[in-house]
Amino acid sequence: MRIRNILISLSTTLFLLGLWQLICVLSLVPEFILPTPVAVIHAFIDDFPLIFENAKTSMTETLLGLIVSILLAYFTVIVMDRFLFLESVLLPIITFTQTIPTIAIAPLLVLWMGFGITPKVVLIIIVCYFPLVMGLLSGFKAVGKEYKILSDSLQLSSLKVLFSIKIRGTFKEFFVGLKIAISYAVVGAIIAEWLGGESGLGVYMMRVRKAYAYDKMFAVIFLVSALSLVLLAVVKVIEKVVLRYENK
Repeated sequence: MRIRNILISLSTTLFLLGLWQLICVLSLVPEFILPTPVAVIHAFIDDFPLIFENAKTSMTETLLGLIVSILLAYFTVIVMDRFLFLESVLLPIITFTQTIPTIAIAPLLVLWMGFGITPKVVLIIIVCYFPLVMGLLSGFKAVGKEYKILSDSLQLSSLKVLFSIKIRGTFKEFFVGLKIAISYAVVGAIIAEWLGGESGLGVYMMRVRKAYAYDKMFAVIFLVSALSLVLLAVVKVIEKVVLRYENK
């Protein structure tokens, strides 16, 4: 079944690429607006060294933002679990951060923090923090109800309950939140780079757009999607390993 799904997905992708190529060959859309898939591939190959250098910057920002988001999310949920009244105080504030359009807050971050890596990482933290917190919070609540009687009967310390029961018991919810966060992370980095920076795929995209090099623009768009899918695949592999180990 899995091989069948992969073949169907691959066939659909090839069909869409073929349709795209046909539309361009028949000149239904001007090539300077919609370059052919072949032109996009050539642009990616020709400009690969420059694209690769910018991709390293964007991925560094993405990974830093994700790591800090995970640490902050765990800290927040642990504090809310320890002091229950803080949930009603912090949760509306955390939710409010998700109502602010990313494209609106990015210029402010650049204005306040400059054109370096800091505003990009902060924006990634903002977009990744919420799904991680919500996933962990639901997991902590479920584990708390399930193991409270057991921990009380065994007279376990608070730290023992936290690390041996709550954190280990919420890996499933954590990975659900992490997979959602990853889908936002790379895009968050690109948006921040659009508005200022010296390097990164967002900066590269803005430069080629101004030069009307849309073949290079499309090449980066597909690369960003590919990087997001690769990160998601890595997380899924880690999730399977961790959950298999926990279930033994």
